[in-house]
Amino acid sequence: METLQYPIGKFQAPAQITQEHLTAWIDTLDQLPARLRALTKDLSDQQLDTPYRPEGWTVRQVVHHLADSHHNSYIRFKWALTEDNPVIKAYDEKAWTLLPDLEASPIEWSLRHLEVIHHKLVQLLKVMTEAQYNRTFTHPDGNKVVTLEENLGHYAWHSNHHYAHIENLVNRSNW
Repeated sequence: METLQYPIGKFQAPAQITQEHLTAWIDTLDQLPARLRALTKDLSDQQLDTPYRPEGWTVRQVVHHLADSHHNSYIRFKWALTEDNPVIKAYDEKAWTLLPDLEASPIEWSLRHLEVIHHKLVQLLKVMTEAQYNRTFTHPDGNKVVTLEENLGHYAWHSNHHYAHIENLVNRSNW
């Protein structure tokens, strides 16, 4: 069950984050919308409504979650770049996936949203300075202080984590 839930393992930030890490992570974010669109383009509604693991989200919920989560991350970057160590707003991601606006919504809406958010975020990330990457926000769960470079790594991992959920289901199901 652990490998179904965490197919690429849990996020672990490197002890020393280098420019090579940042560049690779930005590339991951830049490529996610097209990769996700290609992976899901031929899936039927029945397949989109299939959970990627027992008691897990459906493919549809995962795609909508990615759009919501990465939108929140984009806002966290903006807050940290314009405020001094802001306390960010956490949200109940599981509850968001159950809201009626996503329940039967086409994933196309969230794929488009991801394309826009990732384009804007990648353009920002490519011009940020080292000092900007070292800016922080505080996550209210445990009052954890997070640097923007660590947040970038986390969302690159998050992209690959959920992509792997869908890809593994597609491969297991021979879709």
